[in-house]
Amino acid sequence: MDFDIQYLSFFVIDSEGQGEQGAKSYKHYQTLDEVSYVNHPLSDFLEGELMKISKRKVERHPKSDQVPTKIGRFLVEEGYDLASNPNYNQFNKIRSAESSGDFQLSCEQLVRSYMDTSSIRGGALIVARAKLNKYFDEPFVFVLKCDFEPKVATITDERSLIQQVEMAITTKNMKSIQYPYMPEEGMIEEWELKIHQSSHSRYFEDFLKFVEYERSMPEIVKDQVITLAKQYYEDTGVMPNLKITEPEEEETVETEETEATSPTEAPSPPPQTDFDTTMEVWATTPKRELQEQWSAEQVMEASYHLVEQIPELDLSFKLDHIGIKALLSDFGVNVHIGKQNGRYYVLLEGDRLEFGKGASPVEFLRPNEMKDIIDKIGK
Repeated sequence: MDFDIQYLSFFVIDSEGQGEQGAKSYKHYQTLDEVSYVNHPLSDFLEGELMKISKRKVERHPKSDQVPTKIGRFLVEEGYDLASNPNYNQFNKIRSAESSGDFQLSCEQLVRSYMDTSSIRGGALIVARAKLNKYFDEPFVFVLKCDFEPKVATITDERSLIQQVEMAITTKNMKSIQYPYMPEEGMIEEWELKIHQSSHSRYFEDFLKFVEYERSMPEIVKDQVITLAKQYYEDTGVMPNLKITEPEEEETVETEETEATSPTEAPSPPPQTDFDTTMEVWATTPKRELQEQWSAEQVMEASYHLVEQIPELDLSFKLDHIGIKALLSDFGVNVHIGKQNGRYYVLLEGDRLEFGKGASPVEFLRPNEMKDIIDKIGK
């Protein structure tokens, strides 16, 4: 089962400054309808790709801001409908085009908008309208971007061996937009679309200026932790005296601009005068120390509210060079943190020890009694 193509337009983007006045340019190669697409080489090239895109897994609240696949939602002012969103209108025109000519015109408008995106790379941009007849009468719109592959060759004969291929493209690492988003087969969300792009590029996000994306899990958890902390300090009336780790200085290449500014002239961070400022500085510090302010019971109570909403919430930290990764729900149950004689101790509790790659003598250990270990720590 796959999508049936109704219309497809093929464009090539030149980002090397060969166009007029050295600007980026594009060229429309061909627009195909349902009949001409069936026996076209593009049919084999894209076989199964649209279904693969629609089935690609995506998290509504990803574990990182840098994930390649995201769900976007059209932004509208309160009291207005979807038709007030320019990005929605672009997709809707393509989706509702009544002829091959109307479809091509709508696609060209979309490509021109995409060309305004900063730092785009040359390649093929394909806009397709397709139906999934088993479930829907209304079509989907797919925007596919294939970057040019450098140094591609084909094998010819035994004398010349290879022949260089210019402007080669592949479906590998293909960027894509699907509208509307299909959470599962037989269900669509007209307010949402799905984008897929390599984690370092943001072409589609720059292009879709009137689309917002769901917040990542770390952002949500950070705000909830700050809310819990604020409630605690309002109840106790005690302002937090947080330990903030200064970020390590990175080596930079000196330029005329950096030479002109002395270290003493660099702007200093705002003073921590209130709760919000203090917590914001803490939350945006990349490496944070143990604050030693709440009891284990208070931490477990605060964690309970988070775990209740997100059961699989991660807990990770480092003890010197040793990394520990668990679930937040493990704290106080299977993960215990203690302190004695100025040193931190982490006790991990479980029923089974399992080793992976990299054999070591530790795998032959006959474990000591806990009492002997605690006695050793005490000494």
